Amino acid sequence: MSTMTFGRAITAGLRRAMDEDPKVILMGEDIGKLGGVFRITDGLQKDFGPHRVMDSPLAEAGIMGTAVGMAYRGYRPVVEIQFDGFIYPAFDQIVCQVAKLHYRTQGAVKMPITVRVPFGGGIGSPEHHSESPEAYFTHTSGLRVVSVSDPQDAYTMIQQAIASDDPVLYFEPKRRYHVKGEVDEGVDPASSDMGAARVVVRGTDVTLVTYGPLVPTARDAAVAASDDGISIEVIDLRSLAPIDFATVEASVRKTGRLVVTHEAAQSGGLGAEIAASITERCFDYLEHAPVRVTGFDIPYPYSKLEFHHLPDLDRILDGVDRALRRPNSLSGLDRPDSSQGAGQ
Repeated sequence: MSTMTFGRAITAGLRRAMDEDPKVILMGEDIGKLGGVFRITDGLQKDFGPHRVMDSPLAEAGIMGTAVGMAYRGYRPVVEIQFDGFIYPAFDQIVCQVAKLHYRTQGAVKMPITVRVPFGGGIGSPEHHSESPEAYFTHTSGLRVVSVSDPQDAYTMIQQAIASDDPVLYFEPKRRYHVKGEVDEGVDPASSDMGAARVVVRGTDVTLVTYGPLVPTARDAAVAASDDGISIEVIDLRSLAPIDFATVEASVRKTGRLVVTHEAAQSGGLGAEIAASITERCFDYLEHAPVRVTGFDIPYPYSKLEFHHLPDLDRILDGVDRALRRPNSLSGLDRPDSSQGAGQ
């Protein structure tokens, strides 16, 4: 085991994948000599050469089109989209070509393309640099969409994504790049399922589902709620398409309550899909309607306002109060003091 930052864990995962398969190549804007805006690919061009770590033009559609051609030739391209909001010029390539070629060719052509997307807010950047576009891609059949939340998953899941014969959107919460954690570099990526959700905190009163940047905040919410006698079960989805509904369903059947939180806007977001699907699957077990705690339905705000926009500890706890029918922001009453328990 070694301690490394979230960002260095991705770098280590890329390095191992490139060591093990000479067909793995990296492409993106400034990823070679510079090592990327967030330095995730720092040192890789020096070690593997410019033929495997390639600086591309500032043209996301061209980057993705090139990746399609390389996948046709048997390579496993890993594409970096410099910022989340820059992915839209490549949207046509991803949803109209990459997602459909396997089916269009009746399985004759595979598209083992990994698209790395730094996403989400919290770093003081404006719109186009702080967006959460994951729902656009979870709506598209033929794509796998994952989001990692800690260094171990960052290390393991980038390798799993590269090894997959399906195209994978790999969303990296950029405000977590410098968070440190233990990483077992000897783990076999094939020993775990990239599509499986993980229960990160056990609980009995409320199921709190999230992914990516908000997993640490959800953990903090579970600790804070325990002071009020509330037991929150926190689930990190990890895979956004497909979603491991079995894990979420088992939790909700136990707790009877569901809260979903993500940075993306509420309308048409992952929270809506999870709430609807769990309502269909667990209606007879629910004690309250599912609650969503999300970003607002507005363009991403200026940096001085972003922490009012992003779900934080207080907003998540308020959502938990709503699910428990405790005083909350919608009821017009303040949260109760810590002497009150879950049933009050």
